[in-house]
Amino acid sequence: MLQQRTLKSLTRAVGVGLHSGQRVELTLRPAPPDTGIVFRRVDLPEPVDIAVSASAVSDTRLASTLSSGNAKVHTVEHLMSACAGLGVDNLYVDITAEEVPILDGSAASFVFLLQSAGIELQNAPRRFIRLLKTVEVREGSGAAEKWARLEPYHGYQLSFEIDFDHPAVDSTGQRVLFDMSVDSYSKDIARARTFGFTKDVEMMRANGLALGGGLDNAIVMDDYKVLNAEGLRYDDEFVKHKILDAMGDLYLVGKPLLASYSAFRSGHALNNKLLRELLKRTDAWEVVSFEDEKLAPQGFAQLARAW
Repeated sequence: MLQQRTLKSLTRAVGVGLHSGQRVELTLRPAPPDTGIVFRRVDLPEPVDIAVSASAVSDTRLASTLSSGNAKVHTVEHLMSACAGLGVDNLYVDITAEEVPILDGSAASFVFLLQSAGIELQNAPRRFIRLLKTVEVREGSGAAEKWARLEPYHGYQLSFEIDFDHPAVDSTGQRVLFDMSVDSYSKDIARARTFGFTKDVEMMRANGLALGGGLDNAIVMDDYKVLNAEGLRYDDEFVKHKILDAMGDLYLVGKPLLASYSAFRSGHALNNKLLRELLKRTDAWEVVSFEDEKLAPQGFAQLARAW
């Protein structure tokens, strides 16, 4: 049986929120089978649980935000991406503020936290959402067109293409194909950092956003070049970060996908729109598990490779 996974022990991190600039403590704890991933706002007078689901996404401007009542958790996508990349099904995420810490701007620190706690197999079948029909969402037209699509596929692969019309971005790879069966999430995707432009950062700070952002947790560009002294971690880091984000956004559906995702200029909003369209189209998917691990896609039975 292909089993569900949680952590062997708890692990903690302290950082600041990218947009709030607030100090925040994060504690990742094991959770029983079929719990899913649950964020807990432990700083509130009465702690509030926010279970991950596509419908719990309440805001997709600049990041993915989950809500339950008046309680919110912003910028969940990098931690969710690490959970998707390592195949973690069940987890409690205790958080002392309303934004997940940005740490180094990628998912690498979250991968390290999860792997240092250890991944444990649980006595329950891992359940996947398997695509049966293609589901697609589109917005805009001409130069403003963007789209995202899920298609049937025995495994999980993601293809993304960017188009930023900026010299620093245009000189790097514009398209990436990543396949969970043969590629390494930790090596190939997790280290790609979020990025922004100085002109946008100035505007965001004037509006009380990006208060915790800087060269130590983002790639920052002026009108012509990357300002980070150490340069890029991958020669296609920009588009790889879009794959990283998409993996986190899509894992908010609550189960791993067996599908091929492809997108052009998509972002948090369109990714969530795609999930909502998928769930509405009940004829386009089914929930499956694998009693015989040999029938699962290649690589899915193994625990994630270390660095």
